[in-house]
Amino acid sequence: MEVIQHEGVVSIVSWGVETHVVNTWNSYLVVTEDERILIPAYGFRKTEKNVEVNNKVKLTLGSKDVLGYKDYPGTGFIINGTARYISSGDEYNFMKEKFSFLTRVLEITVESAKQML
Repeated sequence: MEVIQHEGVVSIVSWGVETHVVNTWNSYLVVTEDERILIPAYGFRKTEKNVEVNNKVKLTLGSKDVLGYKDYPGTGFIINGTARYISSGDEYNFMKEKFSFLTRVLEITVESAKQML
């Protein structure tokens, strides 16, 4: 949770139709009370096509501003989860207020998270 309080890049890997990587920013991640991750999606069209075939995704995220192993500067995580797109409802409306550019919300249900740095 501390990592997403600092800016850094987030990579989202999906595979289904074809393997694809898309990026966003730590500051765009919203973690719900039940620990799902909501991400504003404007593009992400290839990711969406992959999720329709295979909803498994991997995320990498990190920040150089958070101490990692053995108090070295910087840490990062790999998150495994399942994805779906939200295009209406309360969570969509909440996210649309925060990120006016979105056309959908990518929801990630976290299955595991492993610290890598």
